[in-house]
Amino acid sequence: MSYQTSTATKDGQEPPEPGSRETASGVRGRPWLTLLTVALGVTMVALDSTIVAIANPEIQRDLGASLADVQWITNGYLLALAVALITAGKIGDRFGHRQTFLIGVVGFGAASAAIGFGGSVSLVIAFRVLQGLFGALLMPAALGLLRASFPAEKLNAAIGAWGSVIGASTAAGPIVGGLLVEHVSWESVFFINVPVGVLALVMGLTILADHRAENAPRSFDIPGIVLLSGAMFCLIWALIKAPEWGWGDSGTLVFLFVSLASFAVFTYWETKAAEPLLPLAMFRSVPLSAGTALMVLMAFGFMGGLFFVTFYLQNVHGMTPVESGLHLLPLTLMMIVSSPLAGLLITRIGPRVPLVVAMLVTAVAMFGTSTLDADSGSVTTSLWFAMLGLGLAPVMVGATDVIVGNAPLEHAGIAGGLQQAGMQVGGSLGTAVLGAVMASRVDTVLPRKWSEADLPPLREGQAEQLKSAAEVGYAPDPPKGTPEQVASAMTDVVHGSFVSGMGLAFTCAGIVAVLAAGVAVFTKSGENDAGPSVHI
Repeated sequence: MSYQTSTATKDGQEPPEPGSRETASGVRGRPWLTLLTVALGVTMVALDSTIVAIANPEIQRDLGASLADVQWITNGYLLALAVALITAGKIGDRFGHRQTFLIGVVGFGAASAAIGFGGSVSLVIAFRVLQGLFGALLMPAALGLLRASFPAEKLNAAIGAWGSVIGASTAAGPIVGGLLVEHVSWESVFFINVPVGVLALVMGLTILADHRAENAPRSFDIPGIVLLSGAMFCLIWALIKAPEWGWGDSGTLVFLFVSLASFAVFTYWETKAAEPLLPLAMFRSVPLSAGTALMVLMAFGFMGGLFFVTFYLQNVHGMTPVESGLHLLPLTLMMIVSSPLAGLLITRIGPRVPLVVAMLVTAVAMFGTSTLDADSGSVTTSLWFAMLGLGLAPVMVGATDVIVGNAPLEHAGIAGGLQQAGMQVGGSLGTAVLGAVMASRVDTVLPRKWSEADLPPLREGQAEQLKSAAEVGYAPDPPKGTPEQVASAMTDVVHGSFVSGMGLAFTCAGIVAVLAAGVAVFTKSGENDAGPSVHI
């Protein structure tokens, strides 16, 4: 894709090559300063992917949120990102990546501040959705600015540095979140985005050049956006409400039916739209389809499992937010270390074997994590978390290469959005489905364990409250005057029920990882990494 830089064409001359010193006077348009600027914006989005997981237990306790409420704090953000990413990429092509990036920065920072001042679960969820929408504007625009600013021979280094920023921000999330939650408040987890956003905005106004894509789209497939958004909303809503309503309940079935029907109509519409939101012809490429499915399945297990790990560490093991963040470092640090190594290996031998092996390693780590109990030590948990990071990193690197490399060059931006959307959709589905598995398991195990421990019978209202607490591993304080032995038995029952549910959820995630290893067999290096456009 070629670009025009508006600041360099006012005199009527031909636009300079991307990354050249003539792109703009002073600091505007300088490649490495552009990288630094977009990295600041992306840091906010990447940080929020893990920092909020540490804050979830405090949000749940402070606002009296249910498991479904806490899930929507995560799902609302992920779903908004997933639905808007591809559209956001087209918006950047049409109106300019600089403007799109700056709007994303302002909106993300403002939504973050609004969450901190919200004061209720419903407002937190609503502003998290806005965060996701503005984050979707940031991500494709940042990559578009890098592609337009750097010459071809330096672009890979820039994207590598950009990826390192995402990895470092993701790894820092648990630590930063833990420090803020423990020593300030859970609201500060969101307020931290405000000064970062202000700095990114000032630098963006000063440094970023206005790159415009040639042959920019003139429409945005509004019906496609509405259909895809409606389909995803109905699907996730049904999955979250099913444990409460019942899988055979008419409400659950109606939402599932509307979701499937919307997906079907969306698919049909995309074949007729003049400028479809998602060109379905891309999926005629088996490797591209396999890479997309692999990204969804990987995120399903990773994000869905991570949702429960924070509750396990804080509510079952009684760790502080900082301590729980430190216990997650083996996972994120292993991902940072192994990502560049995986890239080198995939370059040498292709993606198929590394991806298959990586998903099998991930499956082993998931099955290992499913064996954790309330008494598991730090060494054991760190081992399984480190193995999980070792398996996940090659999938993130390799699946991205497979998706983008097997797309026609004229759809490279859409393919990049598809990669991010697949990850966000997979994470949202994983959180919802594994949450449903957890709730169902706790509902079955808790009454049995309570009875086996010979604890006093619970009234109907008490039983429901205890079940909601057990779903997040939280043992409520016993009534005053309860003997210490009985109080200890109550705590053991709640923790045991939670661990049983978490174990089943990770077992399901492990099975999904094994299926993903089978999907990885169909991947191969991209046919369109270089050279002329290839029609598929």
